[in-house]
Amino acid sequence: MTVSKKNALIFALSAAGILFLAGLSLCHDLGRELTASYQKNESLAFLDRGGKTILIKPNPKGYWSQYLAQIPEEFKKLLIEKEDRFFYWHKGFNPISILGSLGNDLGVSQRKGSSTISQQLAKILLGQENERSLSNKFKEALYTAGLEFSQSKENILLMYLNSAYFGNQLQGLKSASLAYFGVSPDLLTKEQSLQLLASLGNPTYDNPLSDSNIEKAKILSENLKVDIGGQFTSPGEAGKNLDQYSSSNQLAIELGPYLKNIPGPGKVGLTIDSDLTDKVRGLIQKNIDILKNQKAKNAAVIILSLPDNSILGMVGSPDQDSFKEGYQINMLQEPRQIGSTVKPFIYLKAFQKGMRPYTLIDDREYKYPAGQGFDIYPKNYDYKYHGEVSAHYALSNSLNVPAVKTLEYAGIGDFNKFLTGDLEFKPVQNLDNYQLGIALGALEMSLMDLGHFFTIFPNQGVLKNLTLFEDSGLNSQFFPDQEKTVSSKEYIDLINKILNDRKTGVDQFGAESDLNLPYSNYALKTGTSHDYTDSWVVGYTPDFLVGVWMGNADNSATEGLSGQLGAGRIWNDVMQLLMNSKYNKKTDFDFSDLVSFDTADGIDFGLKDDDFEMSRDIIKNGDQTLILSPHDEDIFLFDDEAAISLKSKDSAIWKINGEFFGQGDNLLFHPPQKGRYEIAASANGKTETVFATFKDKK
Repeated sequence: MTVSKKNALIFALSAAGILFLAGLSLCHDLGRELTASYQKNESLAFLDRGGKTILIKPNPKGYWSQYLAQIPEEFKKLLIEKEDRFFYWHKGFNPISILGSLGNDLGVSQRKGSSTISQQLAKILLGQENERSLSNKFKEALYTAGLEFSQSKENILLMYLNSAYFGNQLQGLKSASLAYFGVSPDLLTKEQSLQLLASLGNPTYDNPLSDSNIEKAKILSENLKVDIGGQFTSPGEAGKNLDQYSSSNQLAIELGPYLKNIPGPGKVGLTIDSDLTDKVRGLIQKNIDILKNQKAKNAAVIILSLPDNSILGMVGSPDQDSFKEGYQINMLQEPRQIGSTVKPFIYLKAFQKGMRPYTLIDDREYKYPAGQGFDIYPKNYDYKYHGEVSAHYALSNSLNVPAVKTLEYAGIGDFNKFLTGDLEFKPVQNLDNYQLGIALGALEMSLMDLGHFFTIFPNQGVLKNLTLFEDSGLNSQFFPDQEKTVSSKEYIDLINKILNDRKTGVDQFGAESDLNLPYSNYALKTGTSHDYTDSWVVGYTPDFLVGVWMGNADNSATEGLSGQLGAGRIWNDVMQLLMNSKYNKKTDFDFSDLVSFDTADGIDFGLKDDDFEMSRDIIKNGDQTLILSPHDEDIFLFDDEAAISLKSKDSAIWKINGEFFGQGDNLLFHPPQKGRYEIAASANGKTETVFATFKDKK
């Protein structure tokens, strides 16, 4: 061989090698490009704590696309027999089919070639299913070669069945199987498999919701020689399954605020127990139906697992698919007046400052200026005053007047700092606007926030962030990254001891109540807002917490539904459900740091280093008021029978307009005429003066 020929051969071989390597590189790049496109087409799916899919977001094409990890063997055999009998023998191209297709394009043959599974997958991933030009076919051929080079045959089959369209926005075998037949692909019958395979040629018109589907499935069974002995699924039945599948995102309203900006595709694990949540939703609807005559249309429930504060259940609407009043609103997130559920936090701050459960508070009429010429006379729920009561009794029976006195003692400013600083609460309006009205239930808060803040009691004074995602990074996007002690355990124990005591609260709540459970390791607090607009119960064990709100999304009042009678019904049902679940570890409260004291009303509780007498009288000693009634600048209606009580803390000498009137702690004064009267009382070396005015009725 001459040198020139030898050089030419070397050049040719080198060029061939370069072209071969370039071809391999191109195939690799094209295959990788299609694989990336395939991965993007999977829907973002959210799984509950048991791995069950509870919500699916449409993929970029607007399809529901749940990917299988493995193809059922029987379905695989039928698919290959129908679509590509030589799938395992060719390298992406069937020569006979190519010739038939080419002859048809050139007009020399009436035979249409069929694409291989690899070619069909390339079309789908390129988005060229309906664009059949020669240039597109050439492009598909290159990408098909890339698939065959970069993926195994089994992977190509799996990618195809996860990408194939089955009509009605359903992409992939798993989505179609669940939506049309309500079963996972491994549980498909032969008849159902044939119905899905019959859809592939024209999924828009031949899917299982169409009249043609069953007939085409029967023809397919003959062609594939499949013995069928069962029943095909009718279009009507498939439609019911599809409706159920498309509405299975029952948590869309509740989860919506947290899932908007999470990128797909893939699977995201949640802490939610979807079965528990479904049961709770049913309990809510049952009780709304029972209480419909009392005009309560909406309710919400939050369930937290303790001590980790993971969200087990969240229901913001009885039925998000209903267009009844307020059913499209997530009431978990709506701020509402929380009523008396704020009181445990008020007493907690007071206990930190020296009050105790046995501290005595005078439950009587008090007057507070509200500005603009108006005054407030706090009233209890039963419109009665109960005289001198312990803080334990007052909180157990949810008395308003002692709560106001307790907030006064704790300090409004300090309590507001506790809310916004320690708890990091973000109020609807400036907390200074509420003043003592906080103790009367005027503060607005969402059920999510209220349930979260209540966890400091079962969690021994530690405020932890809520968790909804198994991925801690996702949690930090939506919940404050916090774990801090907001109170020493001993003060928390005092609150838990009171809220755990169902006997002391019998005066206001009765011996028989939905608040009473056949268990001992739970605590609770009710709340009722102004005019019975909002009904609340938050209760907990050391293992879990259940918060319930009931009312109307449009802020209209119910007819007499207190926290006990409204939310209490739902709370009882949910607590019974949880008490009999795996989430109940039967953990008891730890009251080992508390000591008992013998009081005038029996045994009560405090802390071991207490100065009993000082703590008992700490509110009384701070109240130097002598005249209990009337209040300064009170105005009364004058007529012939007008009379007012002159009440004092101790027996006093009373003077009216400087003239001696009488002596005692409860006298009756009949004004001789209308006008302004100076009323003075003297006792124990102290004199106190108030003014009262009597006016004609206008």
